[in-house]
Amino acid sequence: MALAAPPPPAAAAAGPHSVFVYGTLMAEEVVRVLLGRAPPSYPALLPDHRRFSLRERVYPAILPVRGHAVNGKVLKGLTDRELHVFDLFEDQEYVKTTVEVSLTDTSEKSLAYAYIWGNEGDPDLYGEWDYEEWRKVHLKDYLGMTQEFMDEVEQF
Repeated sequence: MALAAPPPPAAAAAGPHSVFVYGTLMAEEVVRVLLGRAPPSYPALLPDHRRFSLRERVYPAILPVRGHAVNGKVLKGLTDRELHVFDLFEDQEYVKTTVEVSLTDTSEKSLAYAYIWGNEGDPDLYGEWDYEEWRKVHLKDYLGMTQEFMDEVEQF
């Protein structure tokens, strides 16, 4: 008699889903264009990772780096469809991974998906990406690009 496989981690189970966001998806305006709503979000910290800028791109990447931590948000209660929209929106160079984050307000640990940069040796990674600077300089154009993306997705 074979033993049943263990259940998947909570973040990998069928919806609702949680996603740790650390870049452009921290902007509620961007999430609203993608999902048509702003799911509940909670400040969170992802330990042993670092956020990088990417040359020629306005969005960041994160990679595992011991001794660093990335501030971001956990978006909770995403449906399967909403998670699929995020999967399409994130560049193919990202790998969706289950991570454990600490919710900043409660120190509670939580499993969530995160989109991790797939190429650790990428020569285009540099420095630290600045969310507030991105909001000031790029948000308006990024919202237009995000709407164009959704217009294309909705044609299928």
